[in-house]
Amino acid sequence: MSELQPTQDGFIQAGEYRVHWEYFGEKKRDAVCLLNGLAMHTRAWYPFLPHVFPEFDVILYDYLGQGESSDPDIPYSLPDMAGYLTAILDHLGIEKVHLMGISYGGFVAIEFARLFQERLHTLVLSGILLMPDELFEMYEALSLLYYRRGPDVFDIYTHYMYEKIFGDAFVRRIGRENLEPMRKRFEDRYKNRLHCLIRLTEAQDPFFASVDQNLPAYRAIRTPTLIMAGAQDRAIPPWVQRRITGILPNTRFELVEESGHVVYLERPDVFFSTLLAFMRAKSLRF
Repeated sequence: MSELQPTQDGFIQAGEYRVHWEYFGEKKRDAVCLLNGLAMHTRAWYPFLPHVFPEFDVILYDYLGQGESSDPDIPYSLPDMAGYLTAILDHLGIEKVHLMGISYGGFVAIEFARLFQERLHTLVLSGILLMPDELFEMYEALSLLYYRRGPDVFDIYTHYMYEKIFGDAFVRRIGRENLEPMRKRFEDRYKNRLHCLIRLTEAQDPFFASVDQNLPAYRAIRTPTLIMAGAQDRAIPPWVQRRITGILPNTRFELVEESGHVVYLERPDVFFSTLLAFMRAKSLRF
C-alpha cells in the first residue's frame, strides 16, 4: 500500500523562522491534529494515518527544531508552539479541530486548550503531567546532561531512552533487535543538531514554573478531554497522569494495558479505536 501524501502543505512564519505543516483531506469533515512528541517529525505519523483518515481529515506540523521547520538555537516556547496551530487553522479556514497530544505534544495540547479552547472540538492527552514532579524533573535534567555532552554521549543516551519509554509487552512482541533501527533513526536525526533537543526540553521549564499562575485557566477548560495512559509507563506513570483529572473539569481517564509511554505506537488498536469513538461522540460518553 502506498503512503498517504498531504493534500496541502507549506509553511507559516514564526517571526523570521518557518514552521512546516501538512493537511490531509478536502475540508468536508472534521479535522484532527496529531501533535508530535519531542523527537518526532510529521512523517513519523504517516504509518498511522489510515487509522483516522479518511473518516477525519488530519493536520500535522513540526515545531521549531523538528522536521522541515527552522531549527534556530534560541529559546523555544510551548505557548508559541500552540499558537502555530492557530495560524495554520486560520490559513486553512478551519474554525475548530480535534487535538491529540502524545508526550511532549501533550504539553503543547494543554497550552492550546488553555489559550484557544474555543477552537477545540475535543482534547486527547497521553503521557504528560500538569504539576511539577520531582522524578520527572530528574529525568529532564539527565536528558539535558546527555544532550549537552555532544554526539558521542548522545549515542549512549538513545540506548537508555529506548529502554525506558516502551512497555515490556511491546518489546517482547517486536523483539529487541527491531528497536535498533528505531533508535538509530532517532540518533541520526539529532546527533548533529542537539541544540534542538536542548531548546525543546528547556521550553518545559517556564511551562512548569507558570502552572500555579495558570491554574485558574486550566480549571476553566471545558473541552471534553480524554487521557489515555499506558499502564507500564515508566517515564510518566499513570498515577501521575491521573492527577490531571483533578484539575481539568471535563475529563475521562483510560488506562491502556500492556503499554508504556508511547501508547499510540505500542497499542494502536486500542489507542486509535478509542480516539475515533471519542471524536465521533464529541463527548465523554462514548
